[in-house]
Amino acid sequence: MKELNLPLKTAQKCKNFFALGVIYWLYNKSPELTLKWISDKFKNDPELIEANIRVLKAGYYFGETTEIFNTRYEVKPAELAKGTYRNLSGNEAVALGLVAAAKKAGVNLFLGSYPITPASEILHYLSGMRHYGVKTFQAEDEIAGIASAIGASFAGNLGSTTTSGPGMALKTEAIGLAVMAELPLVIVNVQRGGPSTGLPTKTEQADLLQAVYGRNGECPVAVLAAASPSDCFRMAVEAARLAMKYMTPVILLTDGYIGNGSEPWKVATLEELPEMTAKFNTNPIDFHPYNRDENLVRPWVKPGTPSMEHRIGGLEKQHIYGNISYAPENHEFMVKTREQKIQNIANDIPELEVIGDKSGKLLVLGWGSTFGSIASAIENQAAKGNKISYAHLKYIYPMPKNTLEVLKSFDTVLVPEVNMGQLAKLLRMNYLIDVVQFNKVIGAPFKAFEIEEKIEEILKGSSGKK
Repeated sequence: MKELNLPLKTAQKCKNFFALGVIYWLYNKSPELTLKWISDKFKNDPELIEANIRVLKAGYYFGETTEIFNTRYEVKPAELAKGTYRNLSGNEAVALGLVAAAKKAGVNLFLGSYPITPASEILHYLSGMRHYGVKTFQAEDEIAGIASAIGASFAGNLGSTTTSGPGMALKTEAIGLAVMAELPLVIVNVQRGGPSTGLPTKTEQADLLQAVYGRNGECPVAVLAAASPSDCFRMAVEAARLAMKYMTPVILLTDGYIGNGSEPWKVATLEELPEMTAKFNTNPIDFHPYNRDENLVRPWVKPGTPSMEHRIGGLEKQHIYGNISYAPENHEFMVKTREQKIQNIANDIPELEVIGDKSGKLLVLGWGSTFGSIASAIENQAAKGNKISYAHLKYIYPMPKNTLEVLKSFDTVLVPEVNMGQLAKLLRMNYLIDVVQFNKVIGAPFKAFEIEEKIEEILKGSSGKK
């Protein structure tokens, strides 16, 4: 390398290619693509091309000639559907999903947010998408972020806000305002370890109960959960669809593990997205702000629409007319109506799919970022001859209509969670069925072998039955 006369700082950077060369050898991959990339990248600097190529090859042959590695690995190509793929993180997928949903519905996207780890990248990513009609507002605090998003929804945009667990606590009252006003709003919670400031750079699934119940009063919202980085796109689209169709806030749960993780994503087209259209009422005849359709959804009216002035807000409203009302019977009626509207979403979501036998000895039920480790564990158990069924919940509130039927079809239901058992509590409470908890709260996701060990423990009968 000395004869190339590279500056010391530049030469030191070449060591990254040495490490890459070792990785190429370790995983039995050809370095040809990277060698070509180096030639294209540094085409105006022949000495830098030569230096990086030498170092990359040195790393490759270091793995070949030394005996520090006992094993080489081979990762076979994934069997993926034909199409155009790109690599993206979970946070990027959320951002793209919100933009795509807004375009599909024919409205502009507004994001009001306050930077917080590990959700800040969604704000950063969307701030560069003004040419798609996206408006972003970096607010002075969490409350201002969600309040601005509610205002944007009132004005006829798809309002959204992003945060993590501590920010959700600060947004609580404003979420209640959106529930009472019955406005569409997407709230993305990229979960991290808590409580308080907690573990900002570590992952956890501990905000599930906060999402379902963490507000004052009877305050129902829909709650969804993404399973992987690429799934964040689909679930962000779904969150927007349900928010606009049912005029309600929708909370989308991801976490630091899938928000910062990345995987190949098959680029979707607008035609492949579910049907959604923002329906604005412009007909003043017999209009009232709390008239409801067959799903109990009130009309969405942009402010300034001629002859359609109306009241919405945080104080309880009179059924149909929207006047402020403290009447006990009206309050109970409106509380039950808002709850039933959310429950009606169960008619608009897919049933819970069981992978494997539809009944049997053991079902592993996951949600969120446990998807990958559970799927790997199930695959490894199948190779050992153990037939284990698996299901993954993406719709937490309301749950799919066949959830009880699925749970009752198995002798034992194992629920791995990166918390102290929050989904397990919901299942016991809603369906009066016990489940086997498997919990981990160390700021890290499950490994497949940990779930395998728990499965084998249950199959041997040492952990009991329901």
